[in-house]
Amino acid sequence: MGGRSGLTAFVVALCFVLALFLAPLFLATPATATGPALVIVGVMMISSTTNIKWDDYTESIPAFITMIIMPLSFSISDGIMMGIIMYVLMKAGIGMKGIRQISPTVWVIFAVFVLRYIQKSL
Repeated sequence: MGGRSGLTAFVVALCFVLALFLAPLFLATPATATGPALVIVGVMMISSTTNIKWDDYTESIPAFITMIIMPLSFSISDGIMMGIIMYVLMKAGIGMKGIRQISPTVWVIFAVFVLRYIQKSL
């Protein structure tokens, strides 16, 4: 799944360039006008929670932490960072079986996020 040909990245880059010129127009839209759209986006996002393995605490607790931190911190990125950190800690906490389930990419992202929180706290 996903864009593998490079065309996806090219189209996204074009959209970002277009957004640079249209940013003043977008900023003129009041926040109250975007509220209903955000509610619909939230409903579409919450529907994917049915795919979470709620019986497996090493999967469900990081997902819950991610969902709860986002509105409490007013930051999607903080929610994602805490979710990934919790995911690695939960999987590592059950031993070698869980550690084998963590991909090398997630380990790198985990290290970057932990360093980010350390740097943020200094």
